[in-house]
Amino acid sequence: MPPRARQRKSGLPPASWMLTFSDLMTLLLTFFVLLLSMSTMDRSYLTRVTIFTSDVSLMTVRAAGRIPTKMQVVIELLENPREAMRKQQRIKDLLFPDDIMPSQVDRAMLEENLQILARDEGVALVLSDKLLFAMGETKLKDSALPILERIAYVLAFMTAPVNVAGHSDMVGGRSDGNYAISANRAMEVLQFLQEYGLDNRRLSVSAFGPDQPLLEGNGPAVWNKNRRVEILVKTTPNIGGYS
Repeated sequence: MPPRARQRKSGLPPASWMLTFSDLMTLLLTFFVLLLSMSTMDRSYLTRVTIFTSDVSLMTVRAAGRIPTKMQVVIELLENPREAMRKQQRIKDLLFPDDIMPSQVDRAMLEENLQILARDEGVALVLSDKLLFAMGETKLKDSALPILERIAYVLAFMTAPVNVAGHSDMVGGRSDGNYAISANRAMEVLQFLQEYGLDNRRLSVSAFGPDQPLLEGNGPAVWNKNRRVEILVKTTPNIGGYS
């Protein structure tokens, strides 16, 4: 072979291999970016599917009527204020069986400090502050949590609006402090229901201070009854809907 031809055959650019390597790296980078984007999309898609599946499961349970039998009885009573008044003890027994009661609250204490009252708009579960709060405090006691959880549990199976109303006693008169404590206690219970998962659109809050006493008069027994939180389940619709 002539020297010139031999030189032409072996005279490839010394860095030509880098072009092929660069192309390979570009393809690999594109491939990994594609995988990453697909992975992100899959996670987002799976999240949406999971949420949708949970919602469908909840709707299926309700549509199939798979509400626990005891809770179904409570719901039916709450939806009929007159019947609820006749069967207050039945509601208490079903809502608060002995095995869920905190050790600090015995049956006698529950009976004394929980009332079920008929209201124009539905049925009110009336809990004295002795069940929920320490004297003068606005933070829920630990022993109050199982009690409120049972109430929230049955409310979760219902669609009726719920109002949480705080009330105080007349000690100190109509002072700002009495209105403040009733408001703060109502908000504390409302927040518990929110954290349990009840729809915010169903919930409202009120604070009346000492303006709506259950009992008139003075003395510790009267004050104890008047310091309370009422959870009103609005199961009696007004014309045009719920107020």
